[in-house]
Amino acid sequence: MARTAGPVRIAPPVWLTTGLRPAPAPVPWAAVLRASVAMSAPLAVGMATGRPAYGALVSMGALSGVIGDTADAYRMRVFNIAVPQLFGALGVTLGTLVFGEGWLAVIALTLVALVSGMISSIGAVASVSGLLLLLNAVVGAGLPMPDPWWKAPLLLTLGGLFVLVLTLLGWPMRRAAPEREAVAATYRAVAELYEATGTGSYDEKRQAVTASLNQSYDLVLARRARQHGRTPSLVRILAQLNVVIPLVEAAPAAHLRAQLFGPLSPAIPAAVRDLADAVEEGRTGAPVLDLPTPERPAEKAVDHALRHAAAVVLPQALGFARAGETPSADPDPYNVDDRLGRPAALRVRARRATRAVLLSEASWRYGLRLALCIGLAQALVSLIAVPRSYWVALTVTFVMKPDFGSVFSRAVLRAAGTAAGLVLAALVLSEVPRGWWDVPVMFVLAALIPASSAKGYAFQTAAITPVILLLSDLLNHQGFDLVLPRLYDSLIGCGIALVAGYLLWPESWHARVGDRLADAVADTAAYVARAFGGDTDQAGRLRARRKLYRDLSTVRSEFQRALTEPPPTGTRAAAWWPLVVAVERIVDATTAARIRVDHGAPAPDPAEVADVERELRELADGLRGTDTLVEVRTELPGDENGVLAPLRQEVGAARAIAGPDLR
Repeated sequence: MARTAGPVRIAPPVWLTTGLRPAPAPVPWAAVLRASVAMSAPLAVGMATGRPAYGALVSMGALSGVIGDTADAYRMRVFNIAVPQLFGALGVTLGTLVFGEGWLAVIALTLVALVSGMISSIGAVASVSGLLLLLNAVVGAGLPMPDPWWKAPLLLTLGGLFVLVLTLLGWPMRRAAPEREAVAATYRAVAELYEATGTGSYDEKRQAVTASLNQSYDLVLARRARQHGRTPSLVRILAQLNVVIPLVEAAPAAHLRAQLFGPLSPAIPAAVRDLADAVEEGRTGAPVLDLPTPERPAEKAVDHALRHAAAVVLPQALGFARAGETPSADPDPYNVDDRLGRPAALRVRARRATRAVLLSEASWRYGLRLALCIGLAQALVSLIAVPRSYWVALTVTFVMKPDFGSVFSRAVLRAAGTAAGLVLAALVLSEVPRGWWDVPVMFVLAALIPASSAKGYAFQTAAITPVILLLSDLLNHQGFDLVLPRLYDSLIGCGIALVAGYLLWPESWHARVGDRLADAVADTAAYVARAFGGDTDQAGRLRARRKLYRDLSTVRSEFQRALTEPPPTGTRAAAWWPLVVAVERIVDATTAARIRVDHGAPAPDPAEVADVERELRELADGLRGTDTLVEVRTELPGDENGVLAPLRQEVGAARAIAGPDLR
């Protein structure tokens, strides 16, 4: 009897719907309150003084500050908010000067887009600065601004500075709290990593540790780069962060040990959590903890790293030390205060950044893509007989930010988010009378921006859209008539970004997703050679390993972004994903072997090390030469009971990964 086929469900592909699922993230209540006050208070002042347009411009500047306030440390917030405001003021000035000038406006905004795109490759602050430079230039060229020309940039800057003042209100009471909390979070991530040793969740926890370490070092070193002299609090925070590195390095060996002999003692992650509490609370004393006696090399590595961390984090916690031992007089005997390198002087970093922007092929390529899209968008609204709208170029500006994610997926999410935001905007513009009612409405709408930004780009767009439309209505008084044209403009802007910024560039849909991974594999080969090649520079090995894990974290992020692209790029990235995981495991296996040697295991034969290095370099060369994974069977002879046996297995697994022909 034939079986009756069930109903066929047609579902959109995963790469298309990934960004429409809200990310699990807590609501940042402090940022919510700050955004509400920063954007509604200027409107109230504008209403009270009879200058609602001025209040709208200040609120628009505050919106830029709210979007740019993404840092944790207070010193970084000063740069993340203040520096982009200067670029935003320059942008609105340039836009105001070419308002209604036809071809001159097209040329000016195209050049601004070129500069904006090129400087976006420098770093996070430069990226936001480039965004506000172009964003405000587009607004200035599309909306009538009050005379004289300097009023608009002044009012916008006042809005951003208002956000900065609200942000820094807690600085006197929580001066170093963000850095201390970040370091404590890193310790807690390490505790979870040790709890996961020997289990299938180990890789996920290790990735969380890498991300937490990156964030902590970024915060602490960014503060030190702007700190004159060596303050005791800064030295202590950096030392507490540095001594977590040996614990992280011992984790792969502990993972291997747990796979062979069972889970670690619960006292180990409990001790790490106690150190996290001590870091966060600023304690210098702690109860005596009963740690198990280590027997195997991996256990000795964990025990040594934990006791060393306790001696630095809790200098009075002598109960951690064995009888007859005292903590080292040097709080950092590994001499790793500059594990990632002392930040260079500001003029040196500025010179390097300028050279990188002007000589980078990627910088020019993105700048030209953005300039082409903005030029087409501005030409459409400036030269063709259609209703003038700055929203087309505004949409292109947001969609074409490459460091914010995939251009293709952002165009789709922008369209979806704008449609949802316009529904809310339609309710506001049709039902709420203009005037003082705008103040409480803005208080509520502004709160949605930080609350939804962490959920995803589509949700952020849906929150920002009604805010911008309400502010625009205060400047040009079009009311409900703004809604449908803005939807059409958004769709046109997304279309321009997809065609001129994505489809016309072969790199978008023939992307060699393995290039960065090949570089990481080559660096891994160098790390293997350095780890077992007689190099006595321990601090140098630690820096190399930290850089390698940071690079692998970047590679992972790029692959995750590529997974949201349509075929063939997304399909190819999915096929290569197991190799990304395999390379991370190779680095873990190398670290575990080095740790075991450092704590009593026999050193490997140099010929065995050379074989592993050669295989990795051949793998790197092969990845650079193809878009398709090809299975390679290889034999790596060596001591099956030696420290490199797990490493050889991981290298063999990486070489044996095969993928479909994706042409």
